[in-house]
Amino acid sequence: MAAAYEFVPYPFQAQRYGASLPALQDGRDPVRRPVVVVGGGPVGYCTALGLANHGVPVVVLEADDSVCFGSRAICISRRSLEIVERLGALPGFLAEGLPWTGGRSFYRDQQVLHFLMPQDENQKLPPMVNLAQYSIEQFLLDACEKRSDLIEIRWQNQLQGISSREDGATLQVHTPDGDYALDADWVVAADGGRSFLRDALELKLQGTSYEGRYVIVDILMESSRPTERLAYFDPDCNRGSTVLVHKQPNNVWRIDYQLQDGEDPDAAIRPENVLPRVQSLLDMMGETAPWQPIWTGIYKANALTLPDYRHQRVLFAGDAAHLVPIFGVRGANSGIDDADNLAWKLAYVVKGLAGEGLLGSYSAERVYATHENLSYGTKSTEFMAPPSFAFSLMRQAVLGLAVDHPELASLVNPRQTSAITYRLSPLNAQDDNALFTAGPVTGAPLPECPLQIAGANGLQAGHVTDVVQNRFTVLAFAPQAAQQQALQAVADEMVAQGVPAQLLPVLGKAAAAPALVDSEGKLAAMYGALPGAVYVLRPDGHVLGRWQGGQQDAQALAASVRRAFAKALA
Repeated sequence: MAAAYEFVPYPFQAQRYGASLPALQDGRDPVRRPVVVVGGGPVGYCTALGLANHGVPVVVLEADDSVCFGSRAICISRRSLEIVERLGALPGFLAEGLPWTGGRSFYRDQQVLHFLMPQDENQKLPPMVNLAQYSIEQFLLDACEKRSDLIEIRWQNQLQGISSREDGATLQVHTPDGDYALDADWVVAADGGRSFLRDALELKLQGTSYEGRYVIVDILMESSRPTERLAYFDPDCNRGSTVLVHKQPNNVWRIDYQLQDGEDPDAAIRPENVLPRVQSLLDMMGETAPWQPIWTGIYKANALTLPDYRHQRVLFAGDAAHLVPIFGVRGANSGIDDADNLAWKLAYVVKGLAGEGLLGSYSAERVYATHENLSYGTKSTEFMAPPSFAFSLMRQAVLGLAVDHPELASLVNPRQTSAITYRLSPLNAQDDNALFTAGPVTGAPLPECPLQIAGANGLQAGHVTDVVQNRFTVLAFAPQAAQQQALQAVADEMVAQGVPAQLLPVLGKAAAAPALVDSEGKLAAMYGALPGAVYVLRPDGHVLGRWQGGQQDAQALAASVRRAFAKALA
């Protein structure tokens, strides 16, 4: 145990950045910026990288002088990893992050659940990796610095005021070296759960804030225990409580435990109260290695959202837009999905390729996704941290029965985060969805599948998600010549209008590039695609529409795809 409660630093050295002050004219930045992102956390950096991938310059205002400190987000989902790969920051996530596929839950000293997340030979990426938020931010920041041609990060730039209008916004910014005004066409509010922009615009989160509190403790300890999520209900070390344990890189362990009713939160996080509980937990787990505390904090679960993520020219994302319970690791992952959804749409509007209605679809889709996340997160919260005696009694009954009745174990499952299907999106095409017996429906993200990609460098092994490259993509399964010609004409029309688009035939054998080679027919079977079937994919990898092709001639099918593009860009 840590002698005399001596705290040690994280095994991570953050670089410190000096204040950034642009050249000013009469106290203002003389250049009106297309997009200003407020907040340099994971959501802000992902938004900036997404905009840069579409050629849009962006200024990021970060109030601090380094990446974050302390224990925040620690679990990154497969969906987020797919997004991070498109943003150019994946190698660090995979090199340092600890992959895991499942977890275990215990009631007192009995295991009541061993859950596994989907993982098979079709997958390129693990279902989850554990990685501390300071590393998450650092890898994204590294990617941003490589795009300095389009991304300018202004450190120690604290927003102190905003004048929002229908045609833009003026920001009042404070730095240690002086204050200034900054004009922007669009502002992305990625400034976290205590969002200054949300308060300044007098916008209110709606939903439920739970009273139960959890203490977070990060410790340094060497252990050969595998990486998996551990949950202890009513353990000997903390009767009547719930404890969560996650292994992180570099021998850091994250421990979350629930406070008892009536405990003083201020007293509860004092070292003399925290560290004996940690030692008791480690004793219960059978961990005998010496350990040292690094950091402690406290939080409570929230299930809150803005009703609309657009206010004039200000767009909200991440915790600034919604606060979701941590159970199921939906916080940072839903924020990264916000950034992915927003970046391409905002880029298209900034570049004049789409109308502002496209940003309405950002709010509609991501508010819907938040409510989906909240529906699962709320159920998990009510189980993990019962808000009343009735919920506590129900949990105790379920856990007690689950010891002898494994069929009840699903009620203990924390329902890990997964990508959301935008079933009601205004972008969804009128398509042949009913004619498909399998595959992703309109609005869904792509299921993964290995295949070969015929490109400029010849035939390369890859996966279907590799084709999502910041553009609209048309997948045509075994098309006839007339169909391929008609679809190519549609793709060429889009490119002529400045909209990135590409037709990719999906063939059973190698052919001229560009094409996908599905030699075993696995992708066609997984997607329920008969010869002539067509999927149109959005720049974020969600399905815009799908048609079986054999139900209409080549020109009629091309017209359906053309209408889908027109609807998406209206």
